[in-house]
Amino acid sequence: MGVSVAQPRGVGGWPTLRRIATLSVHTSPLEQPGTGDAGGMNVYIVEIAKRLAERGVEVEIFTRATARDLPPVVEMSPGVHVRHITAGPFEGLSKEELPSQLCAFTHGVLRAEAAHPPGHYDLVHSHYWLSGQVGWLARERWGVPHVHTAHTLAKVKNSFIAAGDRPEPKARVIGEEQVIAESDRLVANTDFESRDLITHYDADPARVSVVQPGVDLRRFRPGTRDRARFGLPEDGRIVAFVGRIQPLKAPDVLIAALAEMRAAGSRDVTLVICGGPSGSGLDRPTALIELAASLGVADSVVFLPPQTGADLAALYRAADLVAVPSYNESFGLVALEAQACGTPVVAAAVGGLVTAVRDGISGVLVDGHDPADWAKVLDRLLGAPGFRHRLAAGAVAHAAQFSWDRTAETLLRVYRDAVSEHRALIRARLEGASCAW
Repeated sequence: MGVSVAQPRGVGGWPTLRRIATLSVHTSPLEQPGTGDAGGMNVYIVEIAKRLAERGVEVEIFTRATARDLPPVVEMSPGVHVRHITAGPFEGLSKEELPSQLCAFTHGVLRAEAAHPPGHYDLVHSHYWLSGQVGWLARERWGVPHVHTAHTLAKVKNSFIAAGDRPEPKARVIGEEQVIAESDRLVANTDFESRDLITHYDADPARVSVVQPGVDLRRFRPGTRDRARFGLPEDGRIVAFVGRIQPLKAPDVLIAALAEMRAAGSRDVTLVICGGPSGSGLDRPTALIELAASLGVADSVVFLPPQTGADLAALYRAADLVAVPSYNESFGLVALEAQACGTPVVAAAVGGLVTAVRDGISGVLVDGHDPADWAKVLDRLLGAPGFRHRLAAGAVAHAAQFSWDRTAETLLRVYRDAVSEHRALIRARLEGASCAW
């Protein structure tokens, strides 16, 4: 192993962390969230990396090159670099096909580290199970601790699978079991995810740390409503869906609910669906358009491409409600971003959404995915401006409890604890070997 056990120590005896290797095999932090495989995980990696760098910890993010003309290294922000690793064809490779390229990706990661003196990285943090497989091997080669964040879990997803969606394959389940067993620390987004790791994967509770994601409170905040920016009716009522278009996210439930609302007499409601096809949603990219037409509500559904920065915040503010009907979410950053903008959220009572939304305070949680139930909740809230106003105030207050700065500080404590224990273990082994002589 290449680690030195006599590393400098920081304030309070904590080890000084200089450089973290972050692994994101299947999706780049430089990609636009909301389409393909880019989503909340991308946001998480970007926001955490920037804030770690602000605290003096360099971050190098390893991801797979998806175009021939990508530079080997890109400075994403001061102290944060993205390394593009060539592994398999640049285009046309789905996430499900990536396991066949993990050896090539691992080789690229290890080669990058080998160009530096031993001890270049203090820790490796992998995101999603594919990256975890690489992180497991890097940990052994570099002699550093491995921290893993699953973001989604196959066994949990298969328990809440949408009708007609493809279950996660057995190979992924086995891969997750391996990574969870071999990681020094597991980072869960919520207490619910922590219990899932322990219950479904036999994770050691002592190695599981809950670190809640955050929201950029400088970007996502209350402001002026500007519906003209998106061509939306000024005098109607707006429900917005933001996310990747796939069965897991359940935007079809909202279209069916809109049809129910129209049948009940609510004809001034517009549903905005913002995002791009992803996962099994790529099988039929026009499915939602066809569904809206078949239910007679095509004139009340507006499709928008993924939005970024100020445009995304403006879209949240333009809506009366933001709906998150997912079958499962490890957290649900969209819900938090919308609430930070002062827009109440109607969300499915699943996974991390139970934490991201305070039922009756910042929004409303819905049991199940029956369009009739969703129609009743949406119609009730749209018809109660006073209640929505109270929820809006509660939404801002609730979101204010979450910030990426807090997330970064909590994650740093997990890192330092993992490094301290890892070095102590190595020291004990070395001392044991000396005594044996």
